Amino acid sequence: MVEGIVWALFAGLMLGLYALPGKFTKNFKEENTWGLFFMLTMFVVPTIVTLLMMKGVGAIYGSAEVRAILPQMVVTSVLWGIGVMMWGKAIHHIGMSLGFSVFIGTVILVGSLMPFFVEGLPAAKVFATILIGLAFVLVGIVANGKAGMAREKDDRAANADQANVADGDHETKKSMGAGLTIAVVGGLLATGFSFANAVGRPPLHEASMAQGNPEWVTALAVMFPIFLSGGLIMAGYFAWQLTQKKAWGSFKTSSFGRNFVLIFMMAFFHYAASAVFAYAAFKLGAVGNTVGYAIFNTACVVTAIVSGLVVGEWKNASSKAKNLLYTGLGCMVIGILIIAFGNKLGAESSEISQQPETVSLQSLDSLS
Repeated sequence: MVEGIVWALFAGLMLGLYALPGKFTKNFKEENTWGLFFMLTMFVVPTIVTLLMMKGVGAIYGSAEVRAILPQMVVTSVLWGIGVMMWGKAIHHIGMSLGFSVFIGTVILVGSLMPFFVEGLPAAKVFATILIGLAFVLVGIVANGKAGMAREKDDRAANADQANVADGDHETKKSMGAGLTIAVVGGLLATGFSFANAVGRPPLHEASMAQGNPEWVTALAVMFPIFLSGGLIMAGYFAWQLTQKKAWGSFKTSSFGRNFVLIFMMAFFHYAASAVFAYAAFKLGAVGNTVGYAIFNTACVVTAIVSGLVVGEWKNASSKAKNLLYTGLGCMVIGILIIAFGNKLGAESSEISQQPETVSLQSLDSLS
């Protein structure tokens, strides 16, 4: 169990930091950076890693059990891709802090509970403990959202002249109601990632092991169809954005080689974070998808916030904003600990449920 929690935390750490190299690109518009990123992380990196590290790729995806669940994985992965795109739209309407909090809060709540609909409910005590942990996480997300809104207000006060111009330019484009709706719907669709992992992992694990792969390769087998399917939506969206913003020409820059290396680093860590999460869910056992998903996303949020503190994003924030931030971080850490405890209870419950069968087999052996 401890190993699974450590891997889930590590996956969240990577996801929280993966975008950092993008801050050092030159002569690229935003559409260039993210368009190239999604092309690499959704298609190039998964294909290279899968072909190099997985034995029997054709046999794995060609097995009858895997073919039976692939349509479900593809559909829910496409929904995940749409959800991620909607997140960007929500941020445009209601800002990064509120958009991030509402979206990730929805993802954690629904995405953590969704595997129960696929795999069944655990024991009542385990289920209640996990729900309490999720409640703490969501309280933390809300507190962080309020802290972010307070920080944005403080930043506007510190840069009043610039803020007034910006507010005037964008006020008509923003709609709080529309933004909240988009963030919630996007978060719901993005939980397709959790569903695809829960549905696909068992048959893909069996098929991968049958080809002589070590158990960690299952994570690669699960991520491959998820990323390719979700990538179709993202690639189409950014191709349209590059055309609309007339940004294709920005790829012709002397900084392209440097930018490509930085963005490839982003793509690799983004893909690796998802693959490590899938492995963590496997190592966490019966309720691994729920526990792993909650820890993974929470660790991502905590990492992103702490890195923001380190690079000075909160230097103009008031004590009220910082206190809300620290409260949110504390609640999220407490939530992770409670969820981890719930996983421990689930593991113990699973062991106890197997004991009668073991005893009965031993009794039969003694009789013979």
